[in-house]
Amino acid sequence: MSTTIDTARYSFRVTWSAEDDEFVATCIEFPSLSWLADTPELALSGLRSLVSEVVSDLLDSDEVVPEPLSTRHYSGKFQLRLGEDLHRRLAMEAAEQSISLNQYVVRKLAAAS
Repeated sequence: MSTTIDTARYSFRVTWSAEDDEFVATCIEFPSLSWLADTPELALSGLRSLVSEVVSDLLDSDEVVPEPLSTRHYSGKFQLRLGEDLHRRLAMEAAEQSISLNQYVVRKLAAAS
């Protein structure tokens, strides 16, 4: 297949694994893949190579390749279901601050991240 995917656009993370006594690299778009190494650089390099191989194999077999989170389009909207009591409490807190419920929830989420 002639399609190519820039695997550098995937979401990689490197953290220390006390259990393995090594650095572990992970990729959000490929949660089943990881790579262990003595340094963060080697862990990332190993996983990037592995992801490239997996993407190539998926393309060769005409299977679905995950789109990188960084290139996905987000509308800025999502629907949230919550209990009636929580909805009421949030609406009251927003009204006390003289802002819309949407603005209030956005501020709460931004402060939590």
